[in-house]
Amino acid sequence: MTRFRILACLALSGALGPWSPAFAGTTAEVPAHMAPEGRSAAPILRVGAAPRLAPVAAPLAERKVDRVVIVKSMRRLFLYDGPLLVSSYEVALGFEPDGPKRVQGDGRTPEGAYLLDYRNETSDYHRSIHVSYPDTEDRARARSRGRSPGGMIMIHGLPNGLGDIGEDHTTVDWTDGCIAVTNEQMDEIWSLVDDDTPIHILP
Repeated sequence: MTRFRILACLALSGALGPWSPAFAGTTAEVPAHMAPEGRSAAPILRVGAAPRLAPVAAPLAERKVDRVVIVKSMRRLFLYDGPLLVSSYEVALGFEPDGPKRVQGDGRTPEGAYLLDYRNETSDYHRSIHVSYPDTEDRARARSRGRSPGGMIMIHGLPNGLGDIGEDHTTVDWTDGCIAVTNEQMDEIWSLVDDDTPIHILP
C-alpha cells in the first residue's frame, strides 16, 4: 500500500460515499479456542451484528486480551478477555476484500486461525502487529498454483504522516491485505494484546 493509494481511495470515497455494510442479521460463529493448528469444530462464541460491550471489571488499561476476532463482512475487529468483549473497532481491509488470501499480490485479507506473533514499533505505519499468515496449508495451496502465498499481513495504524485522516480511512478498503485502524486505536490494541495471542479472521 502506498500513500498515493490511500489518498486516491479517500478522494474517490468522497464522490462515492462511505462504506456502509448491511449489518442487520449478520452473525458469525467463532471458535472459542482458536489455536492456529485447530481449524476443526470447537465450542463457539457467537458474534452478533452489533455486540454490546459487557461491563468491564477493571480499567481498560489494566486488562489483557486472550483472543482477537475479525469479521471481514462487518469490517470489525473484536478484542476478548475470556467471554468478555473488551472493545471493538471499525477496520479497513485489503483492496480486494472478498474471499480468503490465496497468493501474493491478490489484495485480499486472509481468513482463518493464526497468531499475532510479533510487533514492530517503527514500521512504515503507526505501529504494527504481525499475523502469522501463511501457515502450512496456505503455503501448500499457493505452491499448487505455482505462486507465492505472500506474507507480512499486519494489524496497523495509518501511514506515517497521515494520522490526521483518522476514522475517514475506513470509507474504503485500501491495504494490500492488512487490517488497518486509526493511530489511537492502534495504540490501544498495542497495549492490550500480547505476542502469541490467537486471532481468528472470519469472512
